[in-house]
Amino acid sequence: MDVFEELVRLRKLGQKCALATIVQVRGSIPSYESAKLLVREDGSMIGTIGGGCVEAEVWNAARDVIAEEKPRKLSFNLGQDAAYDNGLICGGQLDVFVEPVVPQPRAFIFGAGHISRSLSKVASLAGFATVVIDNRETFANRERFPEADEIFAEEYEEVFPKLSINSSSYLIIVTRGHRDDMRVLRWAITTDAKYIAMIGSRRKVYAVIKEFEKEGIPRERFQRIFAPMGFEIGAITPEEIAVSVVAEMIAIRRAPEGNWRSLSKSIYAAEPARAVSQ
Repeated sequence: MDVFEELVRLRKLGQKCALATIVQVRGSIPSYESAKLLVREDGSMIGTIGGGCVEAEVWNAARDVIAEEKPRKLSFNLGQDAAYDNGLICGGQLDVFVEPVVPQPRAFIFGAGHISRSLSKVASLAGFATVVIDNRETFANRERFPEADEIFAEEYEEVFPKLSINSSSYLIIVTRGHRDDMRVLRWAITTDAKYIAMIGSRRKVYAVIKEFEKEGIPRERFQRIFAPMGFEIGAITPEEIAVSVVAEMIAIRRAPEGNWRSLSKSIYAAEPARAVSQ
C-alpha cells in the first residue's frame, strides 16, 4: 500500500495521522533520505524508515504529534548498539521530521434556509468542507449551495447513517422548525462531533432540553451543546449570524486539545427560571 494513497484515504475518512520523513542523513544508515513512515490514529503503521529502535522512538513521537497536532523534529546518532539492532554496522546520523496530518473539518448544516446559505459560504471560506441536509429538494440543491461539498435532499433519519461523524465534525442545526430541530438534536448528541450548535433563544433551547429529559435522556449529554449558537456580536442578518457561528467554530478548532470544552456555553449556566424568561 502506498503511503500517500493511504494518507489521502485517511484524510477523506476524517481520521488524523502522522507522517515521519527522514529529512537529512550523515554517514551510513539502514535506510535513505526521504524514506517515510505513516502512523495512523490507532497506532498501526505503513511504510518504514529503517526499523529498529529508531523507528520505535519515531512511532512514540508520532502518537504525541497526532494528539497535540504539532510537528516535531528528531535527531538520531546510530552508535554501535543502534546499528546492531538493525543488523548493520552503520554508525551514521539522521534527522526525522514528524508532522501531523489533520483532516479538513466538515460542517454539517441541517436545514437549507437563508441562514444556512450564508453559513455554507462563510464556513467554506474559513476552510470547512460543508454538507447541507434538508428534506426539501427545492431548498437543498446545487443552485442554492454551489460551494457545498455534499447536499442531501432526504428525510433526516435517512441521511444520518450516511454521514461519517467524528472529532473533526461540526454540526449546526438550523432547520425550519422546532420539531425538526429536535429530530436532529436527538441524533446529534449520540455522535462524537466536536461541535454541536442549535439556533434559537435560550428559552427555546431550554424548552427542547426539558422535553428530552422527560424522555429519560440524561442532562449530561446536553452539556456539549452550543446554544444559542455563535458568539454574541449583536448579529441580526443571516450573514452576520453566519459570521458569529463560524467564528465560534474557528475558536473551537484552534483551541488547544482538551481545552476547547471551556468555550462551551452550557444551557444550565443560568437558573432554569431565568433561562425560561429570556
